[in-house]
Amino acid sequence: MTAIIDGDAVASDVRDGLGDAIDALADAGQTPALATVLMSDDPASETYVSMKQDDCEEVGIEAIDIEIDPDAPAAELYDTIDDLNADDDVNGILVQMPVPDHVDDREVLRRIDPEKDVDGFHPENVGRLVAGNARYKPCTPHGIQKLLAHAGVETEGADAVVVGRSDIVGKPMANLLMQKAAGGNATVTVCHSRTEDLAAKTRGADIVIAAAGVPEMIDGSMLAEGATVIDVGVNRVDADNDKGYELVGDVDFESAREVAGAITPVPGGVGPMTRAMLLYNTVKATSRQTGVEVTLP
Repeated sequence: MTAIIDGDAVASDVRDGLGDAIDALADAGQTPALATVLMSDDPASETYVSMKQDDCEEVGIEAIDIEIDPDAPAAELYDTIDDLNADDDVNGILVQMPVPDHVDDREVLRRIDPEKDVDGFHPENVGRLVAGNARYKPCTPHGIQKLLAHAGVETEGADAVVVGRSDIVGKPMANLLMQKAAGGNATVTVCHSRTEDLAAKTRGADIVIAAAGVPEMIDGSMLAEGATVIDVGVNRVDADNDKGYELVGDVDFESAREVAGAITPVPGGVGPMTRAMLLYNTVKATSRQTGVEVTLP
């Protein structure tokens, strides 16, 4: 029987595990605070930010909601980030991507104080990750590590294929899997749009992490018997239902589950973990900034 890795359940465990750390901070007079900055009228971005704020309130993290007109000058966003950097009551800063075309997204990432960069995308934090001394692991790859550990999947000595090379998932995921550390020590192949014979690569893998943003590009014929499959993709495709669409991953779930030993669903797999690890990083940031030691789950 193929094991379905329940991201909702694991994320709930992470949130519950943060309770003691948040209580310890509260006993020391500290309340973690996460500022979310939205410069977009995209409904999906608005939904993501709202969900993150709800998550914060659920566990006892103060959620600071900042919205900037998408037509405002880029300087308004930069100045907002500068103000948040200088505010000692703000522990984490998240600027929801994408930002408007007239805003330099790399400047946005560089501008955030690395100590408050709870996404882990500032160049300094990327460098620390690559060097094996991460300040904050990016939320999605870190969440995937938690899912693999929860499912009892051994990464040490495993052959892992990461499909996708984005700065947000693919590159940091490959880096974490290859590092000489818990949740690492795998032999990692990174595949992408220029990879020849992708199926040959994925069929040789013990672990396949699909993060290319292409609906159902990986099916059961491309997997080894008993492989662990982590599906990061969230793609909207047309469907004959009331909404007119449905969400599918980068993996054809039905055919893959016939072959895989364990697999994440979409939705309910990686997505909840990304949000849970944002809370994790915010609590960690608060501990680092205040000097109050806590135990993280």
